[in-house]
This record gives sequence, C-alpha cells and structure tokens, in this order.
Amino acid sequence: MGDIVRIGAATAFFNDSRMGIAQLLAKAPVLDYIIFDFLAESVMGGLGRGMTNGTGQGFAADFVDGYILPHLQTLLDRRIRIVANAGGLNPSACAAALRRGAAAAGLNVRVGVVEGDNLTAESSVLIGPNTRDMFDGSSVLEKVEGADHVNSLVAYTGAFPIAAALTAGADIVITGRAVDSAMALGPLIHEFGWGADDFDLLAAGTLAGHLLECSAQVTGGTFTDWRDVPDWAGIGMPIGECRADGGLVITKAEGTGGLVSVGTVSEQLLYEVSDPGRYIVADVVCDFTNVRLTQMGPDRVQLTGVRGRGRTATYKASLTYDAGWRATALVPIIGLESGAKARRLGEEMLARTSAVLRQSQLPPFTQTRCDIIGGEGAGPTTAICRLVADHPNQAGAQLLILEQSSGISHMSVGTSLTLAASLRPVQRIAGFLLPKSAVSLSVTVNGAPVPFVSSTDAKTQNVDAVAPAMPASPDDADPRQTVPLIRLAWARSGDKGNLFNVAVIARNADYLPYIAAVLTPKRVGEHYGRLLSGGRTLPVDLYSAPGLSALNFVVGDSMDGGVLASTTLDPVAKGMAQLLLDFPVPVSRALHMQLEGSRFA
Repeated sequence: MGDIVRIGAATAFFNDSRMGIAQLLAKAPVLDYIIFDFLAESVMGGLGRGMTNGTGQGFAADFVDGYILPHLQTLLDRRIRIVANAGGLNPSACAAALRRGAAAAGLNVRVGVVEGDNLTAESSVLIGPNTRDMFDGSSVLEKVEGADHVNSLVAYTGAFPIAAALTAGADIVITGRAVDSAMALGPLIHEFGWGADDFDLLAAGTLAGHLLECSAQVTGGTFTDWRDVPDWAGIGMPIGECRADGGLVITKAEGTGGLVSVGTVSEQLLYEVSDPGRYIVADVVCDFTNVRLTQMGPDRVQLTGVRGRGRTATYKASLTYDAGWRATALVPIIGLESGAKARRLGEEMLARTSAVLRQSQLPPFTQTRCDIIGGEGAGPTTAICRLVADHPNQAGAQLLILEQSSGISHMSVGTSLTLAASLRPVQRIAGFLLPKSAVSLSVTVNGAPVPFVSSTDAKTQNVDAVAPAMPASPDDADPRQTVPLIRLAWARSGDKGNLFNVAVIARNADYLPYIAAVLTPKRVGEHYGRLLSGGRTLPVDLYSAPGLSALNFVVGDSMDGGVLASTTLDPVAKGMAQLLLDFPVPVSRALHMQLEGSRFA
C-alpha cells in the first residue's frame, strides 16, 4: 500500500465507450484500480424489465465480454484491480459469467460480490401508506398501486462492503446498486484503513468518486468552453491521485485528448448536486461548500477543503415502475416553409390518431407532444416533426406508429420517410428513504463469505456548520452595461428525479457578486418557466459554494416526471445550463470595458 493510490475511471454509464479501459491500460503507466459506473435509475428499470420478460439476466451483459475479458490477462499481470457496479440487479450471475469466461481463457481470477441491495421482491412489504417520495412528498404506495408493473426497487449502499471484498483478496469486485462514488471510496478505505467514523476522510474519498464516476465529464466532456477542449475522439479518461490524508489530484494520462482545468473539475463537482453543504451518500454527509481548486500544472487540479458532517441512518431507495406506453416518431419535411408544414403535420397527425382511437373504442392519449426541430430561415430548409403520444395500453400507443407513415402521401408536400419510430413502456421513478436496518447485505469472494463493517446508526460531526452566506451585492453594477452570463461563468446542469440543478461557477471570484445580484431564485424560476412550462414560474432553491465561487440552483417540478417519463427533448437536463448562459448580467463600467471584445474573460 503506497502513499498514493491511483484510480482510473473507464465508464460513465451503461453501454459507454469501450475505449476507456483500453486507453487507461495503454497510456497510464501506473494504476492501482480501474472503476466502472454502469448504473442509473433508468438502467435499473430496464434490467428489471429484462429479467421479467426473459430478455436479460439483470446485469450489464457486455461488462464481461466487452470490457473485462479482452484485458483480463493485462489486469492480472499489472495487478490492477477492478471495482464495478455492473452487477445491477443480479451481481452473482454477473460474477459467475466472469468466472466462466476467465476459466475458458485459462485465467484464475478472484471475484468479489456485494449484494442484498435488490429489494424488488420485498417492495410490497417495504412500501407502506407513510412512504413518501423524497422529491415531491407524494405517496409512493399510490404510485405502486397504479403501476402496470414494478421493475426494480434498490437501495443505494455504501463502500465498506467493497473494501471488505478487496481486503479478502478480490481482483475484481462486482456490486449491485452501490452509490456511484463508492466505486472509488471502497478501494481507499481498503488501502488506507479509514474507519466508519473518519468522516472528513470518507468525504474526501466520496469527492474523488463523485468526480471520477462520470469518466470524461471531468476531463473536458460537456465543458462550457468546448472550443478549448482538444481531441474529443481521444479524450482522456480521468485519474484520481488519492492520499491517505484525503489529498486529491485529478489528472489524465499524457498523450490523451481532453482538458483537466479548474473549470472542468468545478463543473463536474456540482453536477447533479442539490445542497452542496449536504451531499448525502450511504457512508457520509459531505460538505463541498468550501472545497478549493488549484491548477497545479497542465491537466492537474488539486482539491482541498472537503468536510464530512456525519452519516444518516437511511439509504436512498429507488423504485422504477411501468405505467402505460409511449409511441415516438421523427418525420422529416423538406422545402420552403418546412417548419410551418411540420407543425401542421404534427397537429393533423395527432388529430387523426385521436379519431382512430375513438373509432376503435380505446381511451384517449394521456398526453401528447409535438416538437419542431429546425425549419427556420428563408429558402428551402429541413424540419423534423417529433411526435410523442402516451396511452394506457400498448394497442393505443401503437396506433400512432401505424398512422404516422401516412403523412408521406396524405399530408404535407416535402414529407419524406420516417427517420425513426419506436414503441416502449413508460417508466417512472420514485425515490424515498429506507432505514439501513431494513437492508441485509452480503459479501463473498469466489463464493466464500466475507465479514464487513456495517454502520447503520446516524452520527453527526461538525454540527456547528452553517449554510454559507450569499455574496454581497456590488455597488457599481450599471444596468446599462450588461454582458451575457457565459462571459462571467461556467455552468453545468443535471437531472435528479423531477428536478434539475444548474451550477453557475464564476470564472473569477470578483465576478460572483454581479452574478448573484441578478440571478435570484425568482428570476431563474421565471426564466425556466417561460422556456419550459408555458410561463408558470418554477420553484427554485439557491445554495452558495464560496470555495468554488459558485451558485447552485435547484429547479423543482421541472422534468416532466423524470428521465424516462419525460416527453421533452432533454429528459436528462444536460442542456438546461445552456439555456441560462445568455442571461444579461449588469456589471461595472470598468469590468464591461475589460470584457469587451473577448470571447470569455
């Protein structure tokens, strides 16, 4: 166990690029671990549905053959260990498949398994009349009773079982729905001997995992200043250099694309975060508000100042269930006034299909949507009519798929062949808190049981912490001297349930007071209300992270029911920050002159 543990991150989601592990092995001369994050709420539901209908085994099927077996000999030779939540709803089956593949290749591998977080079979017992959705307070039981089918119920478990498997000699640890950051925290607990009450250290390890879990999103992927990021095709996978005292540097291998800067790391730090002073995971409550970033050299950023505030006695639980069916079609229209033609085609097609539903004595659509993409400007253009219709049953939704093809001959001139048409169940998500005592985890290595630490009690530390104050208003802002927000800040957004967050990070700490003066919760709620909800002001909570010179806005009731229920073009809220970056910000005359003519500050 050395002074520095180097952890590379190879994937950010289910079916992510297989380039990550190959690049890390080829370009990073020293690595101790490679972690894989495959899971999200939407993925768990799909895995559950696959187990039910016989099309899947409940785990990331390509993890074994696509990601690990082609590199297993190298991993074993270099003693690089793997931690992955590829087990999904069935970690034991995933581990068995890996052991079979390794044996067929003549390799001996010790596989650790952490399981017990899959609570789907116990949903009727665990969800009662008092179970409330953690995002909107609604009854989870009512959602279950109205569902067509429950796909999954999982608890977001912690890192100590992972550490136990590593201590028992596992070369590869496969988990179910452990929290994403636990993929990195588990190895650090094992390597450095951190205890269950070492909250500042656990918070530091969680910060490392949080930054690494989305792979290239911290090395320039989805960065505001996208022109500054070289070589997207060969973007470098992130590497966390972690120390026993909680020290952390984020970097990437030399000779790879991408960028590691204060901006790229700051954006990822607040990605999908609500209150940065209470970022809650299974093992620790993290306080990110005073984290500070320092550029230590090209593609090297140091992070300090994270604190741990204790732990809760609950796990987050996530329920996915099917409720109805959705039909979607993309129809291209080419020529003069293509946007207007596409709009009319959409309206007429929904009217026709609704009439067919009535004739077929089927209930009406529960919701419909028509988006027109492109088709603006003079002269011939191309527009895409995107049609979405939800129906209580499959046959009703299927009618849109059948009828939309008639547009090519029945409706607008310039209509061409449908680009895509799909039919799928509508999956919805509910999150709630579950006592840790209700979840019974187990750890094995090659089938042999392994003991592990289990801290189910709540505990607090540094309780004197108070929410940081908002920046003082500047006294020299001139309403006649405005610049777009992008001149002053980076921004990133992400979804969580039926809300999204927008982190606004000042490029220079001196800019933050001007930003805070104009971006009030009311104005931000009005802004997104105009864009997303027909003028209805959306509820917004605002948090300050002074160490990052950042404001974090959490926009509620904004995601049309969540990632797989939403009918919008951006169900994961990746573009929500982009919709704020042209917001006019009054600044001082001197700052306006300084920024004038520059793309960014």
